[in-house]
Amino acid sequence: MIKKPTGLTLAILMVSVSVQAQTDAISRFFEKYAADESFTQVTVSSKMFSLFTNMEADTPEDKELLEAISKLKGLRILAKDSAGNARALYREAFTLIPKNDYEELMSVRDNDKDMKFMIRESGGKISELLMVMGGAKEFMILSIFGEIDLKQISRIGRKMNVSGLEKLEGMNKNNSQKGSPTSKDNK
Repeated sequence: MIKKPTGLTLAILMVSVSVQAQTDAISRFFEKYAADESFTQVTVSSKMFSLFTNMEADTPEDKELLEAISKLKGLRILAKDSAGNARALYREAFTLIPKNDYEELMSVRDNDKDMKFMIRESGGKISELLMVMGGAKEFMILSIFGEIDLKQISRIGRKMNVSGLEKLEGMNKNNSQKGSPTSKDNK
């Protein structure tokens, strides 16, 4: 005899389907353009991040940075320079991001570029940071996932030469700046 699913079982199933759908939506965007040679694609696996932790830290700051890196599970970047459709790519990326699963952390308008930083939290910790940037000719989407310490992300970005992450300078994981004033995308 098959038992009827309980309300709790259904809720767990719906949450797991929702998590899978949000991951698939972002992955579909990456996969859609992965074969297009006009895009630059970078993928860093958890194994690569774990190799960083084998390095010796010379200062307490370096030790703190290596500890933050050890908690990352992956990084994906998809970027296009000299894109005639950069604004369209920017808008397309946002149509795939489930708004109820991600919270906007910060918006930045810098010259002709708009950047949005969004986070997904799980168990009170940041589990993913998305940065979407669109300009007149440039587009980039970046996804960092794992256990994320925002205080260290801009430092990691500098070490890995990932532009845009310096905008997070000065923030920390217990920051209440989520509600602070930001420049909004007026498009």
